[in-house]
Amino acid sequence: MIEILLFVQAVASSAMCGLIWFVQVVHYPLFGLLDGEPSKAFATAHQDRTARVVIPFMLAEGAAAFFLAVWPPAGVPRLVAVIGAVIVAAIWLSTAAVQMPLHRRLAREGHGAAAVAALVRSNWLRTVLWSLRAALSVWMLQ
Repeated sequence: MIEILLFVQAVASSAMCGLIWFVQVVHYPLFGLLDGEPSKAFATAHQDRTARVVIPFMLAEGAAAFFLAVWPPAGVPRLVAVIGAVIVAAIWLSTAAVQMPLHRRLAREGHGAAAVAALVRSNWLRTVLWSLRAALSVWMLQ
């Protein structure tokens, strides 16, 4: 069972790491090219479609991180597993408290330069944290 959790964690964390780097470097900066009413519809569609992709990975990663923090596998110090779970919690907190409100703002007001810049700037935290999660999850496989 532990091997399955380690595998699920590594797949989910690595998938989110790749996705967040694409979003950070390509997708979010392109939001600045949008303007007016069509940008509001785009923002809403972006949220709906992105949720379908990221929610399963985030839930799998969160569940695996929690169980591994409670029952760390042999060779993985409990502190390392707990740090992994804390990183997941920080990502979720940032998503709920910062990125989701910014996305709602984009859907309500359109893709103004200030909102897009705030989204790109604030998303660096999740980009760094998911990069750490992916590295940690791969290390835990060994």
